[in-house]
Amino acid sequence: MAAHIASRKAQMEVYMLVRDPVVCHSINDNHCNNKYFPDHKLPKNVVATTDAQTALLKADYCLHAVPVQFSTAFLEGIASYVDPALPFISLSKGLELNTLRMMSQIIPQALRNPRQPFIALSGPSFALELMNKLPTAMVVATKDKKLANAAQQLLASSYLRINTSSDVTGVEIAGALKNVLAIAAGIVDGMHLGNNSMAALVAQGCSEIRWLATKMGAKPTTITGLSGTGDIMLTCFVNLSRNRMVGVRLGSGEKLEDILGSMNQVAEGISTAGAVIALAQKYNVKMPVSTAVARIIDNELTPKKAVYELMNLPQVEEV
Repeated sequence: MAAHIASRKAQMEVYMLVRDPVVCHSINDNHCNNKYFPDHKLPKNVVATTDAQTALLKADYCLHAVPVQFSTAFLEGIASYVDPALPFISLSKGLELNTLRMMSQIIPQALRNPRQPFIALSGPSFALELMNKLPTAMVVATKDKKLANAAQQLLASSYLRINTSSDVTGVEIAGALKNVLAIAAGIVDGMHLGNNSMAALVAQGCSEIRWLATKMGAKPTTITGLSGTGDIMLTCFVNLSRNRMVGVRLGSGEKLEDILGSMNQVAEGISTAGAVIALAQKYNVKMPVSTAVARIIDNELTPKKAVYELMNLPQVEEV
């Protein structure tokens, strides 16, 4: 996103707050992030820093891409440098374990400012394809219409369409739950269960997301839009998806600890799965696919047993 925004306006200073001094030097000296995109040159107006105060000083927007489970600690650490009127655009998708909070709750609470302007950015968007400037469409969600239009102006370009939405809950819940569904889709693929079962599983998963999201106050149209169906299709069916690849490896018989040990990025669906079970219980929604994924991750269920249980659920009317 830093590269995208910087390439749109050469006169704009775009600061990237990074943890690793080596990555920091690589970006500033060679205009390249050797860790994730070694083949892509970053615009010269992208400046990396390891100092939060430098990154946030006089900022007009903050794009937050820290994984959900680490966001509270990170935000509490930078809170003293954050202007109370600074809009946060959240790229992080998931639910915080134990608290079940979404980013729209985590950010203002961690910054101790209930009025911190918040925008959720979501939709089917692999980073690699955005870096290659391939046509992409996303959605910004916020209760503030003026802020939604401002974010749209900041982000939209000839290759990135930005829709606006006021349904923050729907966009966030769809973005979090599609990662859990992607693990399930990967498991089906890893077990070589075929295309029929893949289609049935994803259809069931979409229904589960709709049931829970609408119980939480989301609009059903959000779940069939870019942040719902759009992101679900991308994450469930394409191998660039980290969550899907975790599922493929689980379905192939690998142990979760071995999979996690070999990854250099976070698959949010692993943490979110446990939170989904608690949310489903809280809102009294039956979510057999999402629950099965959580039980597989917790080693309570093998993928083979999960398939048997799902196929032997009572025959029901479609809702």
